[in-house]
Amino acid sequence: MSSNPTATAVAFANIAFIKYWGNRDNELRLPVNGSISMNLDGLFTRTTVSFQPSLPFDELIINGREIVGRGLERVSYILDLVREKAGLKMNAEVMSENNFPAGAGIASSAAAFAALALAASRAAGLNLNERELSVLARRGSGSASRSIPAGFVEWQVGTSDEDSFAFSFAPVDHWNLADCVAIVSSSHKKTGSTEGHAIAGTSPLQNARVADAPRRIEICRNAILKRDFEAFANIIEHDSDMMHAVMMTSNPPLMYWQSVTIEVFHQVREWRAGGLPVGYTVDAGANVHVLCLGEYAAEVEKRLREIPGVKDVLKAGAGGGAKMIEPA
Repeated sequence: MSSNPTATAVAFANIAFIKYWGNRDNELRLPVNGSISMNLDGLFTRTTVSFQPSLPFDELIINGREIVGRGLERVSYILDLVREKAGLKMNAEVMSENNFPAGAGIASSAAAFAALALAASRAAGLNLNERELSVLARRGSGSASRSIPAGFVEWQVGTSDEDSFAFSFAPVDHWNLADCVAIVSSSHKKTGSTEGHAIAGTSPLQNARVADAPRRIEICRNAILKRDFEAFANIIEHDSDMMHAVMMTSNPPLMYWQSVTIEVFHQVREWRAGGLPVGYTVDAGANVHVLCLGEYAAEVEKRLREIPGVKDVLKAGAGGGAKMIEPA
């Protein structure tokens, strides 16, 4: 190994169709239910990890800004797991950049920790397989486990740290779906997902949501495999609304939606009733992911931009898995 081992990786954000909300083990980020997602082509994090003997402590730079405190602690936690596996004693400089808003409910932490898991493990001389990388990424951010494999992905609940990982059940080119993300707020959300997961169990609705999750997963997986858009749209909206109902009835309550968020819901349902194949889903934030068949993406984007309060629309198709690249 060279004296300055360095590696650069890219990973894509993902959008959960069946949501992950709540852990049965907060430290290991073992989920209370399985989930299904699609990686988003073009919405990525690029991360370079460089282990350096001269560094007195780990350094984290995101989009050109040095990050300390909780953000750095989460990254050092993953670096510690990698150092332990590799028998490495050096601190690391981590340089990361997103090409989309962070902390706004577009799975920035998913892309970030997937890229970190791959770059850090390679820089440390480890050659982890996809399953091992998914497990490692999960320790930083649960949904990051799903940004390791390509295309349409399922994260299984598992029984322990080793078998709670994500895998691809349909390739990128299986279905031409597009995600038109209506940006209604690019500001950083006040309550992050980690805190939200920790209070999910305080909602009286969470047990019902979790108990019903296997049924929703099966409906969603089958809809994707059969390319049945109507069944797909109905189940993703149902699942998203259930998660937000849990958030709103947690203690303290979490209300991520804004008035524009709800307006987008109404419009999407009207458009679908009028024959346009669209459906919505919302992660922990105010921005609305509007899924449609790829050939309708331009029309959906145009309509979304006409809604007052929608500031921008990001478009993405199904994306690949986390991958190594040459540093820029």
